[in-house]
Amino acid sequence: MPKAYSQDLRDRVIDAVEKDGMSCRAAARRFGVSDASAIKWVQRARRVGDRCCPGTGGHRPSKTRPERVWLLAIIDAEPDITLAALSIRLREERGVQADTGMLSRFWDYPEFCAVWL
Repeated sequence: MPKAYSQDLRDRVIDAVEKDGMSCRAAARRFGVSDASAIKWVQRARRVGDRCCPGTGGHRPSKTRPERVWLLAIIDAEPDITLAALSIRLREERGVQADTGMLSRFWDYPEFCAVWL
């Protein structure tokens, strides 16, 4: 897996190319990054005008949000059910794979806080 580079390093590589007139490959050697990284950083800065990392991944829609009504009904019927047991029931009864961490985050949404008050 690639390592993350600091924004300062990105800026120095881009400045070396844009301001000092170095080639991308020369700037990459000077700052100890791969040629591909330097080329991509400079291309992005020229194309988009942004020097920041574009990010990885992206937003994934919630698997649990569509099951809100079902989850609330289960909690009403069995208030002492564990997240592990809830995860198993969700998979077996609804076909939705959700681990305990995902279910825990589901209950952290502000719209569900009122349920517990």
